[in-house]
Amino acid sequence: MTARSEPAAARFEIVAEGLGFPEGPIAMADGSVIVVEIQRGALTRCWNGRTEVIAELGGGPNGAAIGPDGAVYVCNNGGATFLERNGVTIPSTMAADYSGGRIERIDLVTGKVERLYDRCGDHPLRAPNDLVFDRAGGVWFTDFGCDRGRQRDKSGIYHAAADGSRIVEAQFGGTGYNGIGLSPDDKIVYAAETFTARLIAFDVTGPGQFARRGGRVVATMPGEPLEYFDSLAVTAAGNVCVATLLAPGITTIAPDGSYTKVETADRFTTNLCFGGADMRDAWITLSGGGKLARTRWHEPGLRLHFNA
Repeated sequence: MTARSEPAAARFEIVAEGLGFPEGPIAMADGSVIVVEIQRGALTRCWNGRTEVIAELGGGPNGAAIGPDGAVYVCNNGGATFLERNGVTIPSTMAADYSGGRIERIDLVTGKVERLYDRCGDHPLRAPNDLVFDRAGGVWFTDFGCDRGRQRDKSGIYHAAADGSRIVEAQFGGTGYNGIGLSPDDKIVYAAETFTARLIAFDVTGPGQFARRGGRVVATMPGEPLEYFDSLAVTAAGNVCVATLLAPGITTIAPDGSYTKVETADRFTTNLCFGGADMRDAWITLSGGGKLARTRWHEPGLRLHFNA
């Protein structure tokens, strides 16, 4: 187990409030940030202190990314229930009106929503969670699986074409694959496993193909205090920044497994993205309180392939 350094200090500016469990932030070139609102079932733009709904998606939009055609692609988990405790929104089990897991494409000009995938072969997608595009325009995404109280799905990792023509199951059987990202050279897929608080690396050998099933563990949190992993972003230097729940913050993990942590105040700190001219602006979703925050990061983030 590698040693943890002391938590770094960070100053956070709240740039949007009143959001319905925001996730999947995308930093846009015009200075706005697009998020999904899982609880509200919407794709929303946050801009100059205001918010505006781009599209009503229904279900539970969970992750978002700009694709090769400039549209936004969304992982939709089909819907979940939420609890409110002491002013904090907490995600719970699958919704009674669960509408099925799917990958959706949203035209930013018209707001038109198109369903691209809701199954892989004979197997329906259960709760797609997060996604990232490779330089060839293919999309890697996780399926977290649904929680039904006393039953829980296994989870998987998939690769698909952006035009809806091809989907491949690359990995199946995980215990909560959540965040996903690519190394700067596109040769490694990183996946954050929620309940084990593990970061797992999969060496890519082709579209939808890994060198071995199960990947290799880069780091595991000690579990005292209890920590869960959520979504992630990669830096230009190849470090992986994982949004961390319960003992909240952003845990930055180097390829050698060493790590540091920037603490946050929201127990449901779920995701982050990088942007700005120097890629050192970090936007972080503080989902339990329905907020989007911004801070300056100590290193530049990786510029994503299709997010100019």
